[in-house]
Amino acid sequence: MSRRGWKGRSGRLSVGMAAAGATRAAYAELRRRPPVEARMWQRSNYAGRGVELYGGLAAAAGAATALGTARGLTVRSRIAAVGAALAAGACGAYDDQAGSPDERGFGAHLKALREGRFTSGAVKLLGIGAAGLAAGTLLKVRPFDQLLAGVVIAGTAHAVNLVDISPGRAAKAVIAVSVPGLLRRGPAGVLAAAPVGAAAAVLGDDLSERTMLGDGGAHALGAALGAAIVVANGRTGLLLHAAALIAMTAAGDRISSHERLWNAPGVRHVDSWGRVAHPYG
Repeated sequence: MSRRGWKGRSGRLSVGMAAAGATRAAYAELRRRPPVEARMWQRSNYAGRGVELYGGLAAAAGAATALGTARGLTVRSRIAAVGAALAAGACGAYDDQAGSPDERGFGAHLKALREGRFTSGAVKLLGIGAAGLAAGTLLKVRPFDQLLAGVVIAGTAHAVNLVDISPGRAAKAVIAVSVPGLLRRGPAGVLAAAPVGAAAAVLGDDLSERTMLGDGGAHALGAALGAAIVVANGRTGLLLHAAALIAMTAAGDRISSHERLWNAPGVRHVDSWGRVAHPYG
């Protein structure tokens, strides 16, 4: 391996390790000193078992910290990635606190807007969309490419949150989708390493049902991953990614809970790996 290739690989590894270390440190601190009140961060998961949301907050903080201190990024790409991750995480955390279980999904929030009601999901929708467009403006030069970049960043944030309905699923999705980016040299590989490290750091606790990403963590990791995808692709790649993400958004809950999709050969094995088995549901 050439010296340049080794430096690139070690750079991506150091960013991933920094993200993982910062995430674990933030997770430990949040559990020791919960922000505001501990009860605000307690939830019941898909099986009705009590979990907390500190893993998501920690993953958002860890990814942003690693991106903010990583070498090999321009000022514009650093600001874009950190800003998108923090803004998406903040909007998601707000929805975690203020959201209503009766109004979930893209369609429900659009319907509320048409009726003149501004839900927490609408705040998330508009806030993450604006953050994605702002990041896209920093990452691309031509207006059409900037628009596509914004769609990809916001769409990836939404897509990760869309699959976050079972322990470890969203974190695994972030890691799996980031693998091609990790193989790239330059800024794209560095950007991809941060969400991978943060997701890997909380995966065990997520699978063990001690914590969950929640909207805050899923959106933050998705936005960081979206920034890496944008940097790695030209217009054709952005068009393909944007089309796929729009299709996922349109499918909505069918993607989240479609039994045939998640029980497909290979998918079921990866999806269930490491998850705690509950014999009585």
